[in-house]
Amino acid sequence: MTGTGVGETDAADRGTRRLPRVRGFAPWPAQGSPKEEGKALRTSVPRSSHRTLDLDAGRPDAVSAVVESNAGRIPELTPIRVGRMAAGPFAFLRGSAGLMAHDLARTPLTGIGTQICGDAHAANFGLYGDARGDLVIDLNDFDETVHGPWEWDLKRLAASLVLAGREAGADEDTCRAAARDAAGAYRRTMRLLAKLSVLDAWNAIADEELVSHTDAHDLLGTLQRVSEKARSNTSGRFAAKSTEAVADGGRRFVAAPPVLRRVPDAEAAAVAAALEPYVDTLGEDRHPLLARHTVHDVAFRVVGTGSVGTRSYVVLLLDHRGEPLVLQVKEARPSALVPHLSAVGFATPPVPHEGRRVVLGQQRMQVVSDILLGWTTVDGRPYQVRQFRNRKGSVDPAALATDQVDDYGRMTGALLARAHSHGADPRLIAGYCGKNEELDEAVAEFAVTYADRTESDHTELLTAIRTGRIPAELGV
Repeated sequence: MTGTGVGETDAADRGTRRLPRVRGFAPWPAQGSPKEEGKALRTSVPRSSHRTLDLDAGRPDAVSAVVESNAGRIPELTPIRVGRMAAGPFAFLRGSAGLMAHDLARTPLTGIGTQICGDAHAANFGLYGDARGDLVIDLNDFDETVHGPWEWDLKRLAASLVLAGREAGADEDTCRAAARDAAGAYRRTMRLLAKLSVLDAWNAIADEELVSHTDAHDLLGTLQRVSEKARSNTSGRFAAKSTEAVADGGRRFVAAPPVLRRVPDAEAAAVAAALEPYVDTLGEDRHPLLARHTVHDVAFRVVGTGSVGTRSYVVLLLDHRGEPLVLQVKEARPSALVPHLSAVGFATPPVPHEGRRVVLGQQRMQVVSDILLGWTTVDGRPYQVRQFRNRKGSVDPAALATDQVDDYGRMTGALLARAHSHGADPRLIAGYCGKNEELDEAVAEFAVTYADRTESDHTELLTAIRTGRIPAELGV
């Protein structure tokens, strides 16, 4: 017979009960200090060293990098992608994650890894709806997500802020301040998270606290306008504009080339059939929701800047009242960062399914994710599946008032730190980043230098378009 006699109770009261080590949990007693480990890294990788950008002779020229990144895309759509990248240096940066990863692989690394976005530029943050229809703001594009160096995301964000600020008409001091403030907000937020309990840190920086936490009060009016627009950016509104009623009482998509086009019956059937294994990637609690909808039509839709040329479909579902739900079925290509990560010692194990990589990376980095986020395979190609127009809204950082650019930098820097803290112990990164502004200044200097390099790359692309070296369709 078992029991809790006096002797047993006294023994337990004197210390932690000796239980077997449980796989997946931290050992007890704690081993080492993550904060001190982070501080120790400053000796081998000084924070000031992050200002460095050494571009070697083996760097591909900008046009060759764009051509290489077009491999495997739908050929007739790549001129649209090139045209969108040609719109400006900030647009070029948005479409050249692989080229920047090549450059970042030649910069100092702390060796601290986490789940990174891989494409954390300033336009990849935005609003979207949660399961209750409330709006949240977070990172919102994860095509390149992978386990990698936290510095790469931060430096890409900082460089993009300089480019966006220049496009918005801000002076150089303001653009540099935006990059510096993004790094500063990242550092301070990571220090804050390191002091919280794990559960509190995991869910930290709620929407109502974000503006105050980052002192981004000048953004309030812009965020309010974006929020109002996002609330009406729904499947219903998209379907009202992009579909028409048919004789049997259903609806179908109306072609709007080159962005939206109808597809042959066989292609539509293949996409529709792929929704069946997609459902199995969702939690069982979501199955009844989809089971009350009927698949009515499939169309091809061009999306994004860096994503143009990948295969992407919209699927129209209707419920018993004829209310629409639109899903996006988007091709998931291997992360452009992978070849460059292996070069710096970040081993990336084989990925069983690229759509699964994108979905799990997104769910790891966001506090709240789309409840219909999943993956599937169509004709042997991996895809991610998500809601389309799920109350999405975004701030165009290149259209901000000049006095809002640094506020936006602080807000996005804080959001990036929170996302990184899900994949790495915030005490470790906070220990490295420290209290003073040494890292902030270094990242800002890197950002300005890289923005200059990107402007040169963009000029090379424009020259190649003018001379016919690479085809482009402008203004689409």
